[in-house]
Amino acid sequence: MRKKFECCECGKALKKDEVALCKKLLGTDTEDFYCIDCLAEYLECTKEDLEIKIQEFKEQGCTLFL
Repeated sequence: MRKKFECCECGKALKKDEVALCKKLLGTDTEDFYCIDCLAEYLECTKEDLEIKIQEFKEQGCTLFL
């Protein structure tokens, strides 16, 4: 069974792509996971920017997004 992750800022349950994006952008050993809204605020970018990056990483075949 998969481990359940929650946003460290707002407590929202995270989707697998949000967990993968945090690992990709913050490092695979990170213990801080953010929902896409909070991650966008943390990284000072837009939610749309992060959604584009998720798609790019998937197209590149990044194994975190399988």
